[in-house]
Amino acid sequence: MSRTVLTNVRTFAVGVDLTGNSNKIELSTEVEDKDATNYASQGWKEVMGGLASAEISGEGQWEALDPTKVDDASWAQLGGVGPWSVSANNAANVGDLVYFTNAMRADYKAFDAVGEVAPWTSTAKSSWPLVRGQFAHPPGTARTTSGNGTGLNLGAVAAGKRLYAALHVLSAAGTTPSLTARVESSVDNTFASPTTRLTFTAATAPGGQILRTVGTAITDTWWRVAWTISGTTPSFLFVAALGIQ
Repeated sequence: MSRTVLTNVRTFAVGVDLTGNSNKIELSTEVEDKDATNYASQGWKEVMGGLASAEISGEGQWEALDPTKVDDASWAQLGGVGPWSVSANNAANVGDLVYFTNAMRADYKAFDAVGEVAPWTSTAKSSWPLVRGQFAHPPGTARTTSGNGTGLNLGAVAAGKRLYAALHVLSAAGTTPSLTARVESSVDNTFASPTTRLTFTAATAPGGQILRTVGTAITDTWWRVAWTISGTTPSFLFVAALGIQ
Protein backbone atom coordinates (compact mmCIF):
# COMPACT_ATOMS: atom_id res chain seq x y z
CA MET A 1 0.00 0.00 0.00
CA SER A 2 1.49 3.32 -1.09
CA ARG A 3 1.18 6.77 0.47
CA THR A 4 -2.44 7.72 0.95
CA VAL A 5 -4.61 10.71 1.72
CA LEU A 6 -7.22 9.86 4.33
CA THR A 7 -10.59 10.22 2.65
CA ASN A 8 -12.47 7.08 3.67
CA VAL A 9 -11.24 5.73 7.01
CA ARG A 10 -13.68 2.99 8.03
CA THR A 11 -14.43 2.64 11.74
CA PHE A 12 -16.60 -0.09 13.22
CA ALA A 13 -17.47 0.18 16.92
CA VAL A 14 -19.15 -2.99 18.21
CA GLY A 15 -22.29 -3.07 16.00
CA VAL A 16 -22.14 0.44 14.51
CA ASP A 17 -20.41 1.81 11.41
CA LEU A 18 -19.08 5.24 12.42
CA THR A 19 -17.70 6.08 8.98
CA GLY A 20 -20.54 8.44 7.99
CA ASN A 21 -20.38 10.31 11.31
CA SER A 22 -16.62 10.73 11.73
CA ASN A 23 -14.08 13.11 10.23
CA LYS A 24 -11.10 12.31 12.43
CA ILE A 25 -9.92 8.94 13.71
CA GLU A 26 -6.61 8.43 15.49
CA LEU A 27 -5.09 5.10 16.41
CA SER A 28 -2.17 4.83 18.82
CA THR A 29 -0.30 2.12 20.66
CA GLU A 30 2.57 2.21 23.11
CA VAL A 31 4.69 0.13 25.47
CA GLU A 32 5.62 1.55 28.87
CA ASP A 33 9.34 2.17 29.33
CA LYS A 34 10.45 0.95 32.75
CA ASP A 35 13.72 2.23 34.19
CA ALA A 36 16.21 -0.62 34.66
CA THR A 37 19.34 1.52 35.10
CA ASN A 38 22.01 0.10 37.41
CA TYR A 39 25.69 0.56 38.33
CA ALA A 40 26.73 -1.57 35.36
CA SER A 41 24.86 0.63 32.87
CA GLN A 42 28.06 2.68 32.23
CA GLY A 43 26.33 6.00 32.77
CA TRP A 44 23.53 5.31 30.29
CA LYS A 45 19.90 4.91 31.20
CA GLU A 46 18.52 1.39 30.56
CA VAL A 47 14.85 0.72 29.95
CA MET A 48 12.67 -2.37 29.68
CA GLY A 49 9.29 -2.76 28.02
CA GLY A 50 6.40 -2.77 30.48
CA LEU A 51 2.68 -2.94 29.83
CA ALA A 52 1.39 -2.31 26.31
CA SER A 53 -1.79 -0.42 25.46
CA ALA A 54 -3.72 0.98 22.52
CA GLU A 55 -6.24 3.77 22.08
CA ILE A 56 -8.72 4.75 19.38
CA SER A 57 -10.00 8.33 19.45
CA GLY A 58 -12.52 9.82 17.10
CA GLU A 59 -14.66 12.84 16.38
CA GLY A 60 -17.27 13.90 13.88
CA GLN A 61 -20.89 14.97 13.42
CA TRP A 62 -23.48 14.19 16.09
CA GLU A 63 -26.71 12.32 15.27
CA ALA A 64 -29.20 10.60 17.57
CA LEU A 65 -32.49 8.73 18.08
CA ASP A 66 -31.59 5.57 16.19
CA PRO A 67 -29.50 2.58 17.38
CA THR A 68 -27.21 3.07 14.37
CA LYS A 69 -26.48 6.72 15.26
CA VAL A 70 -23.36 7.80 17.09
CA ASP A 71 -25.16 9.23 20.16
CA ASP A 72 -27.28 6.14 20.81
CA ALA A 73 -24.31 3.83 20.28
CA SER A 74 -21.98 5.89 22.48
CA TRP A 75 -24.41 5.93 25.40
CA ALA A 76 -25.10 2.21 25.06
CA GLN A 77 -21.40 1.34 24.89
CA LEU A 78 -20.06 3.78 27.52
CA GLY A 79 -18.02 1.79 30.04
CA GLY A 80 -18.54 -1.40 28.05
CA VAL A 81 -15.94 -3.50 26.25
CA GLY A 82 -16.28 -4.70 22.68
CA PRO A 83 -14.54 -4.96 19.31
CA TRP A 84 -13.30 -1.91 17.42
CA SER A 85 -11.92 -2.17 13.88
CA VAL A 86 -10.29 0.65 11.90
CA SER A 87 -9.05 0.62 8.32
CA ALA A 88 -6.90 3.01 6.30
CA ASN A 89 -9.28 4.17 3.56
CA ASN A 90 -10.90 0.86 2.68
CA ALA A 91 -12.91 -2.09 3.91
CA ALA A 92 -14.47 -3.01 0.59
CA ASN A 93 -12.46 -6.16 -0.12
CA VAL A 94 -11.41 -9.30 1.67
CA GLY A 95 -7.72 -8.92 2.46
CA ASP A 96 -7.78 -5.15 3.06
CA LEU A 97 -5.66 -4.01 5.99
CA VAL A 98 -7.37 -3.50 9.37
CA TYR A 99 -6.33 -2.75 12.93
CA PHE A 100 -8.65 -4.14 15.60
CA THR A 101 -8.86 -4.71 19.32
CA ASN A 102 -11.18 -5.32 22.25
CA ALA A 103 -11.67 -1.89 23.77
CA MET A 104 -13.61 -0.06 26.46
CA ARG A 105 -15.59 3.03 25.46
CA ALA A 106 -13.92 5.34 27.99
CA ASP A 107 -15.51 8.74 27.36
CA TYR A 108 -17.99 10.64 25.23
CA LYS A 109 -18.41 14.37 24.59
CA ALA A 110 -21.01 16.19 22.50
CA PHE A 111 -21.98 19.72 21.36
CA ASP A 112 -20.15 23.04 20.92
CA ALA A 113 -20.77 26.76 20.44
CA VAL A 114 -23.83 28.29 18.78
CA GLY A 115 -23.78 28.03 15.01
CA GLU A 116 -21.46 25.01 14.90
CA VAL A 117 -22.36 21.65 13.40
CA ALA A 118 -23.08 19.54 16.48
CA PRO A 119 -19.92 17.48 17.13
CA TRP A 120 -18.99 14.42 19.13
CA THR A 121 -15.69 13.08 20.45
CA SER A 122 -14.97 9.75 22.09
CA THR A 123 -12.14 7.45 23.11
CA ALA A 124 -11.85 3.67 23.34
CA LYS A 125 -9.01 2.09 25.32
CA SER A 126 -7.73 -1.42 24.68
CA SER A 127 -8.39 -4.42 26.88
CA TRP A 128 -6.70 -6.84 24.46
CA PRO A 129 -3.69 -6.44 22.15
CA LEU A 130 -4.03 -4.25 19.08
CA VAL A 131 -3.98 -6.64 16.12
CA ARG A 132 -2.82 -5.78 12.61
CA GLY A 133 -4.84 -8.07 10.38
CA GLN A 134 -7.08 -8.31 7.33
CA PHE A 135 -10.77 -8.03 6.64
CA ALA A 136 -12.31 -11.47 6.16
CA HIS A 137 -15.77 -10.18 5.23
CA PRO A 138 -16.66 -6.72 3.84
CA PRO A 139 -19.50 -4.55 5.21
CA GLY A 140 -21.35 -3.94 1.96
CA THR A 141 -22.27 -7.53 1.09
CA ALA A 142 -25.66 -8.66 2.45
CA ARG A 143 -25.92 -12.33 3.35
CA THR A 144 -29.23 -14.15 3.26
CA THR A 145 -28.06 -17.77 3.29
CA SER A 146 -25.32 -19.83 4.89
CA GLY A 147 -21.91 -19.68 3.22
CA ASN A 148 -18.14 -19.43 3.34
CA GLY A 149 -15.87 -16.43 2.98
CA THR A 150 -12.73 -16.07 0.89
CA GLY A 151 -9.60 -17.70 2.29
CA LEU A 152 -6.71 -15.61 3.64
CA ASN A 153 -3.11 -16.80 3.80
CA LEU A 154 -2.36 -15.39 7.26
CA GLY A 155 0.23 -18.03 8.08
CA ALA A 156 0.64 -20.47 10.95
CA VAL A 157 0.11 -19.55 14.59
CA ALA A 158 3.26 -20.05 16.63
CA ALA A 159 3.15 -21.31 20.20
CA GLY A 160 2.36 -18.40 22.49
CA LYS A 161 0.63 -16.47 19.70
CA ARG A 162 -3.10 -16.34 19.01
CA LEU A 163 -5.48 -15.98 16.10
CA TYR A 164 -7.81 -13.06 16.83
CA ALA A 165 -11.21 -12.61 15.19
CA ALA A 166 -13.62 -9.66 15.38
CA LEU A 167 -17.24 -9.70 14.21
CA HIS A 168 -19.39 -6.58 13.76
CA VAL A 169 -23.04 -7.28 12.92
CA LEU A 170 -24.29 -4.00 11.43
CA SER A 171 -27.88 -4.95 10.58
CA ALA A 172 -30.27 -7.87 10.90
CA ALA A 173 -33.56 -8.11 9.03
CA GLY A 174 -36.32 -10.67 8.58
CA THR A 175 -38.38 -12.78 10.96
CA THR A 176 -36.32 -14.41 13.76
CA PRO A 177 -33.04 -13.94 11.85
CA SER A 178 -29.98 -15.68 13.28
CA LEU A 179 -26.34 -15.53 12.21
CA THR A 180 -23.71 -17.88 13.66
CA ALA A 181 -20.25 -17.07 12.33
CA ARG A 182 -17.15 -19.20 12.80
CA VAL A 183 -13.44 -19.11 11.92
CA GLU A 184 -12.02 -22.04 9.97
CA SER A 185 -8.43 -22.97 9.10
CA SER A 186 -6.94 -25.21 6.43
CA VAL A 187 -3.59 -26.52 5.24
CA ASP A 188 -4.17 -24.91 1.83
CA ASN A 189 -6.54 -22.65 -0.07
CA THR A 190 -8.91 -25.47 -1.06
CA PHE A 191 -10.37 -25.84 2.45
CA ALA A 192 -11.07 -29.47 1.58
CA SER A 193 -11.13 -30.45 5.27
CA PRO A 194 -11.40 -27.22 7.27
CA THR A 195 -11.05 -27.12 11.05
CA THR A 196 -13.29 -24.83 13.09
CA ARG A 197 -11.08 -22.81 15.45
CA LEU A 198 -13.53 -20.25 16.86
CA THR A 199 -17.33 -19.96 16.93
CA PHE A 200 -19.19 -16.75 17.71
CA THR A 201 -22.43 -16.70 19.69
CA ALA A 202 -25.49 -16.61 17.45
CA ALA A 203 -26.38 -13.00 16.57
CA THR A 204 -30.00 -11.92 16.11
CA ALA A 205 -29.48 -8.13 16.20
CA PRO A 206 -26.67 -5.62 15.59
CA GLY A 207 -23.73 -6.00 17.94
CA GLY A 208 -20.10 -7.07 18.14
CA GLN A 209 -18.00 -9.96 19.39
CA ILE A 210 -14.28 -10.69 19.52
CA LEU A 211 -12.58 -14.05 20.12
CA ARG A 212 -9.07 -15.52 20.18
CA THR A 213 -7.47 -18.95 20.22
CA VAL A 214 -5.91 -20.33 23.39
CA GLY A 215 -2.23 -19.77 22.54
CA THR A 216 -1.21 -23.22 21.33
CA ALA A 217 0.50 -23.65 17.96
CA ILE A 218 -1.63 -24.11 14.82
CA THR A 219 0.19 -25.29 11.70
CA ASP A 220 -2.62 -24.45 9.24
CA THR A 221 -1.80 -21.33 7.22
CA TRP A 222 -5.10 -20.53 5.49
CA TRP A 223 -8.04 -18.93 7.30
CA ARG A 224 -11.60 -17.87 6.52
CA VAL A 225 -14.90 -16.86 8.06
CA ALA A 226 -17.93 -19.07 7.47
CA TRP A 227 -21.50 -18.52 8.64
CA THR A 228 -24.83 -20.24 9.20
CA ILE A 229 -27.98 -18.17 8.70
CA SER A 230 -31.51 -19.15 9.66
CA GLY A 231 -34.94 -17.51 9.95
CA THR A 232 -37.64 -16.31 7.59
CA THR A 233 -36.26 -14.03 4.83
CA PRO A 234 -33.18 -13.22 6.92
CA SER A 235 -30.58 -10.67 5.79
CA PHE A 236 -27.41 -9.57 7.55
CA LEU A 237 -24.73 -6.98 6.97
CA PHE A 238 -21.58 -7.80 8.92
CA VAL A 239 -17.85 -7.17 9.03
CA ALA A 240 -15.23 -9.70 10.09
CA ALA A 241 -11.51 -9.25 10.72
CA LEU A 242 -8.75 -11.81 11.34
CA GLY A 243 -5.17 -11.44 12.50
CA ILE A 244 -2.37 -13.20 14.34
CA GLN A 245 -0.71 -11.48 17.28
